[in-house]
Amino acid sequence: MEAQLKTTCLHGSHISLGAKMSPFAGFDMPIQYSGIIDEHNAVRNAAGMFDVSHMGEIFVSGKDAFAFVNHVFTNDITGQKEGSVLYGMMLYPNGGTVDDILVYKEFEKDCYLLVVNASNIEKDYDWLVSNSKGYDVIIRNASEDWGQIAVQGPDSQAVLENLLSLDCCGNLLFYEFCDITYNSERLIVSRTGYTGEDGFELYSSPEAICRIWDILLKGGVKPCGLGCRDTLRFETGLPLYGDELSDEISPVMAGLSIFCKPEKQGGFIGSQSILDQKAGGVARKLVGLELSDKAIPRAGYPVLSADGNEIGVVTTGYRSISLDKSLCFALVDTAYSALDTAVQVQIRHKTFAATVVRKRFYKTKYKKQL
Repeated sequence: MEAQLKTTCLHGSHISLGAKMSPFAGFDMPIQYSGIIDEHNAVRNAAGMFDVSHMGEIFVSGKDAFAFVNHVFTNDITGQKEGSVLYGMMLYPNGGTVDDILVYKEFEKDCYLLVVNASNIEKDYDWLVSNSKGYDVIIRNASEDWGQIAVQGPDSQAVLENLLSLDCCGNLLFYEFCDITYNSERLIVSRTGYTGEDGFELYSSPEAICRIWDILLKGGVKPCGLGCRDTLRFETGLPLYGDELSDEISPVMAGLSIFCKPEKQGGFIGSQSILDQKAGGVARKLVGLELSDKAIPRAGYPVLSADGNEIGVVTTGYRSISLDKSLCFALVDTAYSALDTAVQVQIRHKTFAATVVRKRFYKTKYKKQL
């Protein structure tokens, strides 16, 4: 018997708006409303909003919170300022990825908020608990207590200031947040997102998030589904856990070792594997590919060398909405990972010429990107 899909606090609104719904990470989520292309372009050119209440929120607090989070997190939180956010991963000892996460340094002493992927909430919580022996910490999975809206696009600051009167937005730099009281409810506003554009993510109680969503909706902000969230993140080179990162794909393989600081005091779980991979190399690397044809590469399609040998696999692929090109991420043998290397992508029973290019296919006007 299949497990029943979970729903977010905004599920009723999605249904009333006629959204196309589909299972995602165990939730019944909106894939599109007016259409993926329309929603994608709204975010690139103005602003759109996403229900991301399926994401997980795990709080780590206590006198050993700093030491513990630094032990399980690849980035270095030493000296992290209150009100700042860091991106990084949690790894297995062999360097495989447990999850890629955000770490918020709370204004409360010795407290961190870890924002994790929806599909990994229980796994991440269990991983944290299982590695907490010897640390004086409290680990609390508060995912059910929070809703979340992402407002993304070049007009996102103006939208939040005009419709919600959030005057803190202009004071936030990239990857900073404020923790305020808004209409008698706690509200976290962070200058983060998953589109490559300027944008903000709002965290509050499910009830407050529903009220905020309705205000933004009445104010004309376009609701956007997870379909265009994927095309937007893909164009700007952002990874998706399960596709570009996994228990078998390390940050070094994914080209994300900049977010791993194995030299920090005490290292982190998996740091020796990362050092070994950086020193000795890895068998496969994640690359960007541009096809010379309009055929669309999809996840799972084989990647071949110029002489026809199978050398890798597509992890994500689209006909880019912003660039009108057929593009994909692919995990390929390292010997074929250099820029401008000629390869082929097998799509059904045909092969199409492709070239290795940088994974950030599209550069937005917003300069501050991961």
